[in-house]
Amino acid sequence: MAKHWLWAAASLALSLTATGARAAPDLDAANARLTTLLDKNYPALEALYKDLHQHPELGMQEVRTAGILAQHLRAAGFTVTEKVGGTGVVGLLKNGEGPTILVRADMDALPMEEKTGLAWASKARATYEGKDVPVMHACGHDTHVAYLVGVAQALSAMRDNWSGTVMLIGQPAEEPLSGARAMLDDGLFKRFPKPDFGFAAHVTNLPAGVVAIKAGPSSSASDSYAIIFHGRGGHGSMPAATIDPIPIAARFVTDTQVVISREKDPAAFGVLTIGAINAGSAPNIIPDSAEVKVNLRSQSPEVRKLLQDGTARVAKSAAAMGGAPEPTIRYIGGTGVMTNDEAMAKAAVTVLTPVFGKGLAFAPVSATPMSGSEDFSEFVDAGVPSLFFGIGGYDPAVLADLKAKGEPAPTNHSPFFAPKAEPAIRNAVTAIMLSIIGGVRPDAK
Repeated sequence: MAKHWLWAAASLALSLTATGARAAPDLDAANARLTTLLDKNYPALEALYKDLHQHPELGMQEVRTAGILAQHLRAAGFTVTEKVGGTGVVGLLKNGEGPTILVRADMDALPMEEKTGLAWASKARATYEGKDVPVMHACGHDTHVAYLVGVAQALSAMRDNWSGTVMLIGQPAEEPLSGARAMLDDGLFKRFPKPDFGFAAHVTNLPAGVVAIKAGPSSSASDSYAIIFHGRGGHGSMPAATIDPIPIAARFVTDTQVVISREKDPAAFGVLTIGAINAGSAPNIIPDSAEVKVNLRSQSPEVRKLLQDGTARVAKSAAAMGGAPEPTIRYIGGTGVMTNDEAMAKAAVTVLTPVFGKGLAFAPVSATPMSGSEDFSEFVDAGVPSLFFGIGGYDPAVLADLKAKGEPAPTNHSPFFAPKAEPAIRNAVTAIMLSIIGGVRPDAK
């Protein structure tokens, strides 16, 4: 079974020395200067992370987070526009002639209860799909906002090390994979300069100190659907007078797995998950509808279409077999495969290896992308070639202890996910800043 590319990259002895990347003669001096700046600014960045962790907000509800980010960007000299695509934040800093460079961080949290035991653990609650739920930064987006602030401060303080225009984006609603699209639909690249290339980073449960780069496809496409099976409700003692949507939904749940096991090429990646089933209110009432929520993951256009078409076909067939009307199939949202620019990936290896050494993990185009999804792909698909870093966030001693116990490390979206802000925030800032200064770009030679 193929490993997650980030884990594969972390175990890879980096022997690659990419050739042709643009040299940066002042990179050592720039790194030393950046290190001094981060030493000064880091305590405040970690305090910001802890504050955001204690006050998480769900997608399109990130009013407080967006306001704090906007305040920090203005303090760093950026021209800031708020409420782009809902709660999105855009900060621009012009610094002479040169390319327009996008740097993005996502801001939203997840509807789940935190169980980390951290002193700064979240006790926040919010409304999610009409229900009161606990909220937690279980995917590390609090560290992402902190690193974006760190990048803003460094760009402002080190203007003599780079030139051009930088667009920093605080993106809402990455978790439902809708925030990037919302910002684009709100005219992101029409109201503001369209970037020539971009960067982003995501904290993971890799060992702290690791910076991972995957050339080419690095994440999966995701598509989510709500399928409503319509029936005819009635008394539980008189099923013949009804059309019961629950067994129809149950048939769909079982039969749709055949699309994976018998229609998809066994060698091709594809996942079909039934994430929710909602129907009925009492044991003696047959409801008039049942809703099933489905998530599809794929890494090729062919498998993506196969899963989409197969899911719809099986849903309609299940309804027909139950003598029910055709189901309502509603697309909830999704995104395509996130693809890293190959030239940027190779150039970044050359620029960052002297800084991170064996901590820089590289996975080639042929390595299997991660199964998760990331809507930073929307910016790439809109014509912004980019590089997306994986940032290790777990204390190696903690990982070793868990391994000795035979326990897996908590992953993103776990209620126990607790990455180390230090050095994750520092490393994200360093990787992005030195990539900008060192000439990591699509036309790197």
